[in-house]
This record gives sequence, C-alpha cells and structure tokens, in this order.
Amino acid sequence: MNTESPANAPADRFAELLALSKAGKRLPVENWHPQHCGHSDMRIAADGTWFHAGSPIGRKELVRLFSTILRREPDGSHVLVTPVEKLDIDVEDAPFIAVDADSVGQGRDRQIVFRLNTDDAVACGPDHGLDVRVAADGTPRPYLHVRGGLMALVNRATFYRLADLALAEGRDPPGLWSGGAFFPFVKPD
Repeated sequence: MNTESPANAPADRFAELLALSKAGKRLPVENWHPQHCGHSDMRIAADGTWFHAGSPIGRKELVRLFSTILRREPDGSHVLVTPVEKLDIDVEDAPFIAVDADSVGQGRDRQIVFRLNTDDAVACGPDHGLDVRVAADGTPRPYLHVRGGLMALVNRATFYRLADLALAEGRDPPGLWSGGAFFPFVKPD
C-alpha cells in the first residue's frame, strides 16, 4: 500500500531522478510516454546555456539532471520527459556542446572521446557519428550524435584541433577515423 501523500510525489520522483543521474545511470526516456503537459518555460541557447523563465540556470547539477530527461521527438522537437509528464523545451541549435576531445591512436585505430558541457563523455564511432555540415556562410558546423537524435555542436577550438590531426594524416577528403568508422570533414561533391 502506498502511503506517500500526493503533494510529496513530484518531489520524491525528482529526488529519485537526481539520484539516478548522480550515479551515472542513463534514464530510459525513450520508454516514457506520458500525456503532453505543456511548455517547460525553458530553452537551450545556441551556446549551450540553459534558461528557465528567461534567466540562466546557474546550478550545473540541475542542468545535468535536466539533460538526462531530454528527448528528441520524431517531429524534431525537444521535450523534457519523466514517467508522469512531458514538457516542450526550446532548443536554438543543438542541446549539447562538445567542449573538448581526447584522441588516442592513429588512422583506423584512432578513438576520439568527446566531453560535453554536461560533463558526459561520448566515444565517437558508428553509433555516435561526427557530421560536419556547412553553414550558409561556408563555415563548418561539426555535430556529434549523442543519443536518440540529440546532437552536440563541437566547439570551434575542439574542431580545429581535430582538423589539424586530419590534415596531418593527409587523407582525401580530410577526416578522421574513430571507433572503426571514418568521418569526413568535407562532403564529396
């Protein structure tokens, strides 16, 4: 028999999600399908800053928690989802920023691991591909697949370091191997 008061239920669920997030457990957001409840009054700016009600969220731990319940819907929109509610969130570009990368090995044996602005680590490979798009002004826009259609924009400094590695290897087209897959930095014509 559940003796939990309804008033404490949301706080208890929030505490449970926070505990799972702190333990590094990936939440099964793809399995949660509650009714849509509205808008969260949150947005993620193009620079990766999370806002609520127009103000930046300053607590990194809170941003990290919200990032674990973020999901991309089939229509391309983004939602924050728990087992009991689903709220829209505005995302200006990509919800994550890849702020650093470590590269081990060379050529086909290379493995690149990216660190996100949420402190998550993502190993680039067939399931977490690197896609370099070109903006209208000709600037490269590198994106890393994080999970379930969620992307991370690779920051400029990190991409330039990787581009230097690619140019040093002299491949045509320039690009890098990671996790057994090749990721070109320039799309063939």
